[in-house]
Amino acid sequence: MLLSDFDYALPPELIAQEPLPDRAGARMLVIDRKTGSWTDQAFRDFPSYIQSGDCLVLNDSRVFPSRLLGHREGATRKVEVFLTKQMEADVWTALVKPGRHLFVGERVIIADDLTVEILGHGERGERTVRLWARGDLFETLERLGHVPLPPYIRRADNPADRERYQTVYARERGSVAAPTAGLHFTPEILDACRANGAEIARVTLHVGLGTFQPLRVEALADVELHAENFSVSEAANTAMDRARRVVAIGTTSVRAIESDAGNAETSLFISPGYAFRRTGALLTNFHLPQSSLLVLVSAFAGRELTLAAYRYAVAQRYRFFSYGDCMLIL
Repeated sequence: MLLSDFDYALPPELIAQEPLPDRAGARMLVIDRKTGSWTDQAFRDFPSYIQSGDCLVLNDSRVFPSRLLGHREGATRKVEVFLTKQMEADVWTALVKPGRHLFVGERVIIADDLTVEILGHGERGERTVRLWARGDLFETLERLGHVPLPPYIRRADNPADRERYQTVYARERGSVAAPTAGLHFTPEILDACRANGAEIARVTLHVGLGTFQPLRVEALADVELHAENFSVSEAANTAMDRARRVVAIGTTSVRAIESDAGNAETSLFISPGYAFRRTGALLTNFHLPQSSLLVLVSAFAGRELTLAAYRYAVAQRYRFFSYGDCMLIL
């Protein structure tokens, strides 16, 4: 199977550039895998699809301000350092622009109290960097870093993004992109799900390059994702084991609960033909064409049904991607 088999046409104006005023105000396309049909709903209807004995699985990873803007030491040209994964206390992998002009040993000045040193070059444009901070590193990043909005959001981040590009249940710092299906939830929606008899289980998968970097091979059999840190607690495992149905909130939750280890790294790539072990239903946003996330959704719902639903969503002017609308696959 080829990556080009997972393409669709999307008018640029359907890419949501701002969050809705109301977190729970999104539209929700509900897909029934058994009948191959779908219906238009609102996300506020989500609790009505949740029944006693269901287990909602939330990815509680927290986004941190991982985009750093500065200049090369001794020069004025602007440089962006996008932190992607922490390797040691002060050593990270990062994407650097313009990276071809920065060599090992050179430094990028972010502020008087934060400097980035280039330690090495990795695959696919990655760099290994060391952060030199005066004081606590993450406090410094919170103060100087920018919200890592995706490149298809064609505007600068603003103070509102610090709260809206974050789920209400986020607590474990480590993601450089939001688990976007969870952005729709409010405490009231979660309470309504509990009132219907659902149990809430938290897992953690820190979103990194394995989730959002574009695929660069045509054959799905050749895809290799970057490893991402994840953790599934014993309590979460127990809740899922006794559940009538496991409802995964977002593709990152799916990858966490479908991976083998309880607290490790995963580079699991889910494509059509994969036998889902735990996932019984999926809430997800609309994903980019030819992306690993669209391939995962197609593995769960079926490629033809998924792409037909996407074409319908385009025709009905649904809002796409991180700040967009969502779909519930039953």
